[in-house]
Amino acid sequence: MTTAFTTLFLGLAALLAPLAGASANDSTAELAAGGLVLTRTADIEMRSEDLYVSAKEIRVGYRFFNRAAQDRTVTVAFPMPDVTLDFIDGMTAVPHPGSENFLDFSTKADGKPVATEVEIKAFGNGVDQTALLRKLGVPMYPDADYDGLTALPKAKRDELIGLGLAAVNEFDSGKGWEQHVVPMWTLKTTYHFQQTFPAGREVVIEHRYTPGTGESVGSVVGSSYAVGTPEYADDLRTYCIDQGFLAAVGRAKAKAGQDGMPFSEQRVSYILTTGANWAAPIKDFRLVIDKGDAKNLVSFCADGVKKISPTQFEVRKTDFTPGAELNVLILRPIPPQ
Repeated sequence: MTTAFTTLFLGLAALLAPLAGASANDSTAELAAGGLVLTRTADIEMRSEDLYVSAKEIRVGYRFFNRAAQDRTVTVAFPMPDVTLDFIDGMTAVPHPGSENFLDFSTKADGKPVATEVEIKAFGNGVDQTALLRKLGVPMYPDADYDGLTALPKAKRDELIGLGLAAVNEFDSGKGWEQHVVPMWTLKTTYHFQQTFPAGREVVIEHRYTPGTGESVGSVVGSSYAVGTPEYADDLRTYCIDQGFLAAVGRAKAKAGQDGMPFSEQRVSYILTTGANWAAPIKDFRLVIDKGDAKNLVSFCADGVKKISPTQFEVRKTDFTPGAELNVLILRPIPPQ
């Protein structure tokens, strides 16, 4: 097992193919015209954040403190990384298909369940086209039934394609050559809820959900044909992949033989930087990365990493202001055929 740990890479949350799904730090928000807008607060500080990240589950607990003389009721928002519905190049695994809450997101405040709303917007070529898709009755969330796109009048199908919301997928599934219109829009998803923070008191907020983990059958990490490409260079930077990690991959490839495929990939991302929207730096920050199996390889960007179990790695920070997002790469050995 090899891990790669350096200083946090300053960049945006990675959206990779296959897609890397994940979530984000809480941030206060206001429901402005046109949708949810994140704001800053001068009264409520995040005293601690305890974050657990794995390919199967993400859970996070916060302790907030309202240092104002009055109670504060605000909209708390939890934005997700963008999800691009690409049915031609491949989609991410959807943990709970057929629902707008496709990550099975849940929230508790001081141990009690909180009713959480979800806002979903669809963008094509960078333009919000949510109203158009809703008018057409098209479901926007991943893994829905999109046969209705193909059934639309040709003028509407052409309009969606021209707006970057759809594309034509051609294939032969044994019944002859078929053409289907498939979604290509980008989803921006934000969970939000109203929360009162009493003056001079702590409130504990907890989230739990299943990440839409980007997966692949094989891995380009360490492959000779990928080395030197911009995409490969991005992977090296995004996950802080070092020579030790590449050496471990190389040894596994050599053992598997020329035609062997020793690893499958899992990619998980998490938006940390919205944690800077509170009144002060995070006083006590703890991160645990769980690679799932002792035989797996894991790489992510962080410093001060401590191994606390055969599969778990811990990072602790004091007075922490997140300056970058968290991206985790897990390579899982493929059993020999």
